[in-house]
Parts: sequence; structure tokens; C-alpha cells
Amino acid sequence: MNKVYLIGNLTRDPETRTTTTGIQVCNFSIAVNRRRRAEGTQETDYFNIVAWRQLADLCSKYLSKGRKVAVSGSIQTRTYEAQDGSKRNAFDIVADEVEFLPSQSASTSSGEYHPAAAPMANPAPVAQPVSYATQDADFSTVQVEDDELPF
Repeated sequence: MNKVYLIGNLTRDPETRTTTTGIQVCNFSIAVNRRRRAEGTQETDYFNIVAWRQLADLCSKYLSKGRKVAVSGSIQTRTYEAQDGSKRNAFDIVADEVEFLPSQSASTSSGEYHPAAAPMANPAPVAQPVSYATQDADFSTVQVEDDELPF
């Protein structure tokens, strides 16, 4: 399984472009802190993130340098030729989901978290709730024991 979850801050503003086939792609990078157990110090790792289609559009609209995000996706390897002629490998995170998180200063200054200020960007379609009740149904007389509940 190839799945990665990262939480970090954008190191630069997102760059958005459209492919020749009309598909939108957004590139940005995040800095993720990693604690070293032995010394108790922190190191920072940098990851390139690639978002496609609707997710790319949302990222380009709502993200900017310094913004905190949670990214889930998969690792993809690519090979390129450096200026000195040597072949190099690069690792990108192809985002499946990007959650826009509140910054530390925003959450501590107001004391509240406002979900509308930090939308969840998920390219998957949202299922609409389905109602199985009919107009003739009367559920007021149905008795359910606690032992029958699945949770």
C-alpha cells in the first residue's frame, strides 16, 4: 500500500497550470517538522505536493505561503536529468485530499475554530443522503432495544 499523511506549512505560494488536454494541476511544497528522539531537537523535511483537477482548483484559490495543511496521498517517483548531465530521482506526493487547517496564531488568538475558514478539499463526490421513509410510514411506534444497536 502506498499511502502517506503529512501535516505542515506551505513554503511557497501554489503554482497552477493547465495541461494541453485542459486538466488543471497545482504544485506546492510543505515543510514538516520531525523530532529527533535522541537529542530532542527538531528537523524539517520538505515535500513537493501535486494536486489535480478540482482539488488543484481549490488549492490554488485557498492556499498561500505559510498556510497549515494536512495532505493525504501517495508517493510518486520521477527521474530527471540535472544540469550536469547526471540522472536524479525526485519524490512527489500526489494528493488525494488536502485539508486546510487553521494556523496556530489564528486558533489561539480568537480561542475558537471556525470550520468555514478551513475548508476540506476532497476531489471525491459527496454522496447525497438517501431517505427510505415513505409518506405512509409511521415510525413513532417502533421500539428498539439498546442491545440491538450495532454501536
